[in-house]
Amino acid sequence: MHIAILTFDGYNELDSLIALGILNRVKQPGWRVSIASPGASVTSMNGVVLTSHISLQEASRADAVLIGSGMKTREVIADASLMAQLQLDPSRQLLGAQCSGTLLLARLGLLDGVSACTDLSTKPWVQEAGVTVLNQPFFAHGNVATAGGCLASPYLAFWLIARLAGIGAAQDALHYVAPVGEKEEYLARAMQRVVPFLPAAAGV
Repeated sequence: MHIAILTFDGYNELDSLIALGILNRVKQPGWRVSIASPGASVTSMNGVVLTSHISLQEASRADAVLIGSGMKTREVIADASLMAQLQLDPSRQLLGAQCSGTLLLARLGLLDGVSACTDLSTKPWVQEAGVTVLNQPFFAHGNVATAGGCLASPYLAFWLIARLAGIGAAQDALHYVAPVGEKEEYLARAMQRVVPFLPAAAGV
């Protein structure tokens, strides 16, 4: 099972790296989580240089793809050659987007007729793309999920793990990283936000 996290220059560390950390709590044969970028490395909005694991083309073949946000998302979606490398398809992949990553999904035409979540700064641009923005941290429709706000990243990771490895694996992963003394409360909130969007096959 291969999960790719799309990460571009100007990326938000909280979006890409929180998801990376939680997703890697799953210890199953063949489970792999990769940072996917246009080049060999990307630099965050705060100057953190991250080495890419795979190309965007390889990410398009992954079982699931998360799209992180960043300061340069509008530049990314304006780059036709870069966007052409993204062959994402919810009929064969799980797709998730965080904050301005939602704008990228919209530009790819993957949110047509679907409401979505994003951050407050990106909201007007997503609305301009014809997408209804919800005032909530997480929403999923079929195989496409979106989250709004940096610290909503665990909801996306929880959703992906539940879809790919079952609700028990998702609970274990999130429980591990949740704050001590707040683990049950933290997990209960994630369950409340995400479980309504899970199919029965997730084992809820």
